Amino acid sequence: MPAKGKHRRPKSSPLARGIAAAGTGGAVLALPVLGATTAGAAPAGAAAKPAAAPKTHVVVAGDTLSKIAREHSVSGGWKKLYEDNRGVLGDGPGLIRPGLKLTLGEKGPAGAGEKPASKASAERADRSERGDTLAAEPAAAPAKKSYTNDLDGWIKESLDIMAQHGIPGSYEGIHRNIMRESSGNPLAINNWDSNAAAGTPSKGLLQVIGPTFAAYRLPGTSMDSFDPVANITAACNYAADRYGSIDNVNGPY
Repeated sequence: MPAKGKHRRPKSSPLARGIAAAGTGGAVLALPVLGATTAGAAPAGAAAKPAAAPKTHVVVAGDTLSKIAREHSVSGGWKKLYEDNRGVLGDGPGLIRPGLKLTLGEKGPAGAGEKPASKASAERADRSERGDTLAAEPAAAPAKKSYTNDLDGWIKESLDIMAQHGIPGSYEGIHRNIMRESSGNPLAINNWDSNAAAGTPSKGLLQVIGPTFAAYRLPGTSMDSFDPVANITAACNYAADRYGSIDNVNGPY
Protein backbone atom coordinates (compact mmCIF):
# COMPACT_ATOMS: atom_id res chain seq x y z
CA MET A 1 0.00 0.00 0.00
CA PRO A 2 1.52 3.01 -1.09
CA ALA A 3 2.29 5.40 1.64
CA LYS A 4 0.06 8.38 1.78
CA GLY A 5 1.88 11.45 0.87
CA LYS A 6 1.59 14.32 3.27
CA HIS A 7 0.64 17.48 1.58
CA ARG A 8 2.88 20.15 2.89
CA ARG A 9 1.72 23.68 2.83
CA PRO A 10 3.90 25.34 0.33
CA LYS A 11 6.05 28.06 1.77
CA SER A 12 5.03 31.42 0.80
CA SER A 13 7.43 34.29 0.49
CA PRO A 14 7.10 37.28 2.76
CA LEU A 15 5.76 39.15 -0.18
CA ALA A 16 3.10 36.50 -0.80
CA ARG A 17 2.06 36.57 2.84
CA GLY A 18 1.82 40.27 2.57
CA ILE A 19 -0.76 40.16 -0.17
CA ALA A 20 -4.47 40.03 0.46
CA ALA A 21 -7.02 39.55 -2.23
CA ALA A 22 -10.03 41.64 -2.48
CA GLY A 23 -12.46 41.18 -5.30
CA THR A 24 -15.60 42.56 -6.71
CA GLY A 25 -17.01 40.32 -9.30
CA GLY A 26 -14.16 38.81 -11.26
CA ALA A 27 -11.66 41.47 -10.66
CA VAL A 28 -9.03 40.86 -8.13
CA LEU A 29 -7.15 43.71 -6.45
CA ALA A 30 -3.93 42.78 -4.71
CA LEU A 31 -3.34 44.90 -1.65
CA PRO A 32 -0.29 44.87 0.56
CA VAL A 33 -0.99 43.88 4.09
CA LEU A 34 0.27 46.50 6.51
CA GLY A 35 2.67 44.90 8.88
CA ALA A 36 6.35 44.11 8.87
CA THR A 37 7.61 40.54 8.94
CA THR A 38 10.94 41.67 10.35
CA ALA A 39 12.00 44.37 12.72
CA GLY A 40 11.58 47.72 10.98
CA ALA A 41 14.12 50.56 11.00
CA ALA A 42 13.99 52.79 14.03
CA PRO A 43 12.02 55.98 13.44
CA ALA A 44 14.00 59.17 12.99
CA GLY A 45 14.96 60.56 16.34
CA ALA A 46 13.02 63.49 17.66
CA ALA A 47 14.79 66.85 17.49
CA ALA A 48 17.03 67.39 20.51
CA LYS A 49 15.41 69.59 23.08
CA PRO A 50 17.20 72.92 23.63
CA ALA A 51 19.07 73.17 26.90
CA ALA A 52 16.96 74.72 29.55
CA ALA A 53 17.88 78.33 30.26
CA PRO A 54 19.59 78.77 33.62
CA LYS A 55 17.45 80.07 36.41
CA THR A 56 17.99 83.71 37.18
CA HIS A 57 17.01 86.22 39.82
CA VAL A 58 16.73 89.97 39.36
CA VAL A 59 17.88 91.78 42.48
CA VAL A 60 15.33 94.01 44.20
CA ALA A 61 15.71 96.43 47.06
CA GLY A 62 16.37 94.59 50.32
CA ASP A 63 17.94 91.55 48.68
CA THR A 64 21.15 90.04 49.99
CA LEU A 65 23.13 87.12 48.61
CA SER A 66 22.27 85.08 51.68
CA LYS A 67 18.58 85.78 51.26
CA ILE A 68 18.59 84.93 47.55
CA ALA A 69 20.61 81.74 48.08
CA ARG A 70 18.22 80.66 50.84
CA GLU A 71 15.04 81.39 48.86
CA HIS A 72 16.30 79.53 45.77
CA SER A 73 18.04 76.72 47.70
CA VAL A 74 21.37 77.43 46.02
CA SER A 75 23.81 74.63 46.78
CA GLY A 76 26.85 76.16 48.40
CA GLY A 77 24.91 79.13 49.75
CA TRP A 78 25.72 82.76 49.20
CA LYS A 79 29.43 82.06 48.60
CA LYS A 80 28.62 79.85 45.59
CA LEU A 81 26.10 82.41 44.37
CA TYR A 82 28.75 85.12 44.62
CA GLU A 83 31.43 83.09 42.82
CA ASP A 84 29.00 82.22 40.01
CA ASN A 85 28.10 85.89 39.54
CA ARG A 86 31.43 87.53 40.25
CA GLY A 87 31.54 88.93 36.75
CA VAL A 88 28.37 90.91 37.56
CA LEU A 89 29.01 91.72 41.22
CA GLY A 90 32.69 92.65 40.93
CA ASP A 91 35.16 92.38 43.78
CA GLY A 92 32.80 92.32 46.75
CA PRO A 93 29.56 90.56 47.64
CA GLY A 94 28.42 93.78 49.24
CA LEU A 95 28.24 95.41 45.77
CA ILE A 96 24.84 93.83 45.10
CA ARG A 97 22.31 96.40 43.93
CA PRO A 98 18.75 96.42 42.56
CA GLY A 99 18.44 95.57 38.87
CA LEU A 100 21.36 93.13 38.69
CA LYS A 101 20.49 89.79 37.06
CA LEU A 102 22.04 86.85 38.91
CA THR A 103 22.40 83.30 37.60
CA LEU A 104 21.31 80.62 40.06
CA GLY A 105 23.17 77.34 40.42
CA GLU A 106 25.75 77.77 37.66
CA LYS A 107 28.44 80.11 36.47
CA GLY A 108 26.98 83.25 35.03
CA PRO A 109 28.49 85.42 32.27
CA ALA A 110 30.19 88.72 32.94
CA GLY A 111 27.66 91.51 33.34
CA ALA A 112 26.85 93.61 30.29
CA GLY A 113 29.45 96.32 29.97
CA GLU A 114 31.30 94.96 32.98
CA LYS A 115 34.71 93.31 33.11
CA PRO A 116 35.47 90.11 34.99
CA ALA A 117 36.63 90.86 38.51
CA SER A 118 40.17 89.61 38.00
CA LYS A 119 40.68 91.83 34.95
CA ALA A 120 39.04 94.81 36.63
CA SER A 121 41.26 94.33 39.69
CA ALA A 122 44.36 94.18 37.51
CA GLU A 123 43.34 97.35 35.73
CA ARG A 124 42.74 99.15 39.04
CA ALA A 125 46.12 98.01 40.30
CA ASP A 126 47.73 99.26 37.11
CA ARG A 127 46.01 102.64 37.43
CA SER A 128 47.08 102.84 41.08
CA GLU A 129 50.67 102.05 40.16
CA ARG A 130 50.64 104.68 37.44
CA GLY A 131 49.15 107.19 39.91
CA ASP A 132 51.87 106.42 42.46
CA THR A 133 54.52 106.91 39.79
CA LEU A 134 53.04 110.22 38.76
CA ALA A 135 52.80 111.34 42.37
CA ALA A 136 56.41 110.41 42.95
CA GLU A 137 57.53 112.44 39.96
CA PRO A 138 56.85 116.16 40.51
CA ALA A 139 55.58 118.02 37.50
CA ALA A 140 58.34 119.81 35.64
CA ALA A 141 58.38 123.51 36.40
CA PRO A 142 57.44 125.67 33.42
CA ALA A 143 60.38 127.15 31.59
CA LYS A 144 61.32 130.50 33.01
CA LYS A 145 60.72 133.38 30.63
CA SER A 146 63.89 135.04 29.51
CA TYR A 147 64.50 138.69 28.74
CA THR A 148 67.26 140.50 26.93
CA ASN A 149 69.73 142.42 29.10
CA ASP A 150 68.97 145.81 27.61
CA LEU A 151 66.40 148.57 27.95
CA ASP A 152 63.81 146.66 25.91
CA GLY A 153 64.22 143.53 28.06
CA TRP A 154 64.18 145.51 31.34
CA ILE A 155 60.92 147.24 30.43
CA LYS A 156 59.25 143.99 29.31
CA GLU A 157 60.29 142.15 32.48
CA SER A 158 59.09 145.05 34.60
CA LEU A 159 55.70 145.03 32.86
CA ASP A 160 55.28 141.30 33.62
CA ILE A 161 56.11 141.86 37.31
CA MET A 162 53.79 144.86 37.47
CA ALA A 163 50.97 142.79 35.97
CA GLN A 164 51.38 140.25 38.79
CA HIS A 165 50.86 143.05 41.32
CA GLY A 166 48.09 144.87 39.45
CA ILE A 167 50.20 147.96 38.76
CA PRO A 168 49.15 149.84 35.61
CA GLY A 169 51.54 151.12 32.97
CA SER A 170 52.49 150.67 29.34
CA TYR A 171 55.71 150.09 27.47
CA GLU A 172 55.43 153.51 25.84
CA GLY A 173 54.77 155.33 29.10
CA ILE A 174 57.76 153.69 30.84
CA HIS A 175 60.10 154.19 27.89
CA ARG A 176 59.14 157.85 27.49
CA ASN A 177 59.86 158.68 31.14
CA ILE A 178 63.13 156.73 31.20
CA MET A 179 64.46 158.64 28.21
CA ARG A 180 63.59 161.93 29.88
CA GLU A 181 65.01 161.03 33.30
CA SER A 182 68.18 159.05 32.44
CA SER A 183 68.46 158.61 28.66
CA GLY A 184 68.37 154.87 29.33
CA ASN A 185 71.44 154.75 31.60
CA PRO A 186 70.72 152.46 34.59
CA LEU A 187 73.68 153.94 36.53
CA ALA A 188 72.59 157.56 36.14
CA ILE A 189 72.65 159.63 39.35
CA ASN A 190 71.68 163.28 40.04
CA ASN A 191 74.13 164.91 42.40
CA TRP A 192 73.08 168.52 41.95
CA ASP A 193 69.35 168.98 42.68
CA SER A 194 67.57 169.52 45.99
CA ASN A 195 67.33 165.78 46.65
CA ALA A 196 71.07 165.45 46.29
CA ALA A 197 71.53 168.47 48.58
CA ALA A 198 69.34 166.67 51.14
CA GLY A 199 71.57 163.59 50.88
CA THR A 200 69.17 161.45 48.86
CA PRO A 201 70.20 161.77 45.22
CA SER A 202 67.94 160.42 42.47
CA LYS A 203 69.27 157.19 40.96
CA GLY A 204 68.73 154.74 38.08
CA LEU A 205 66.61 154.65 34.98
CA LEU A 206 63.65 156.52 36.47
CA GLN A 207 65.68 158.58 39.00
CA VAL A 208 64.19 157.27 42.22
CA ILE A 209 65.43 158.57 45.58
CA GLY A 210 66.35 156.11 48.37
CA PRO A 211 63.29 156.58 50.65
CA THR A 212 60.86 156.23 47.72
CA PHE A 213 62.63 153.12 46.44
CA ALA A 214 62.50 151.52 49.91
CA ALA A 215 58.78 152.30 50.28
CA TYR A 216 57.67 151.13 46.81
CA ARG A 217 60.10 148.32 45.91
CA LEU A 218 58.20 145.18 44.90
CA PRO A 219 58.81 141.83 46.66
CA GLY A 220 61.20 139.60 44.78
CA THR A 221 63.07 142.43 43.10
CA SER A 222 66.60 143.55 43.92
CA MET A 223 67.35 145.68 46.97
CA ASP A 224 69.72 147.75 44.81
CA SER A 225 68.06 150.87 43.42
CA PHE A 226 70.44 150.82 40.44
CA ASP A 227 69.02 147.47 39.35
CA PRO A 228 67.04 148.30 36.17
CA VAL A 229 63.99 146.13 36.88
CA ALA A 230 63.82 146.98 40.59
CA ASN A 231 64.13 150.70 39.74
CA ILE A 232 61.44 150.64 37.04
CA THR A 233 58.90 148.65 39.09
CA ALA A 234 59.41 150.79 42.22
CA ALA A 235 59.03 154.01 40.22
CA CYS A 236 55.87 152.71 38.45
CA ASN A 237 54.42 151.58 41.80
CA TYR A 238 55.03 155.04 43.21
CA ALA A 239 53.58 156.76 40.08
CA ALA A 240 50.45 154.57 40.26
CA ASP A 241 49.99 155.59 43.91
CA ARG A 242 50.49 159.29 43.23
CA TYR A 243 49.28 159.80 39.64
CA GLY A 244 47.24 156.72 38.77
CA SER A 245 49.85 155.37 36.33
CA ILE A 246 53.35 156.06 35.00
CA ASP A 247 51.54 156.82 31.74
CA ASN A 248 50.19 159.98 33.38
CA VAL A 249 53.67 161.30 34.23
CA ASN A 250 55.03 163.75 31.68
CA GLY A 251 57.62 165.66 33.66
CA PRO A 252 59.54 165.64 36.95
CA TYR A 253 57.65 163.62 39.52
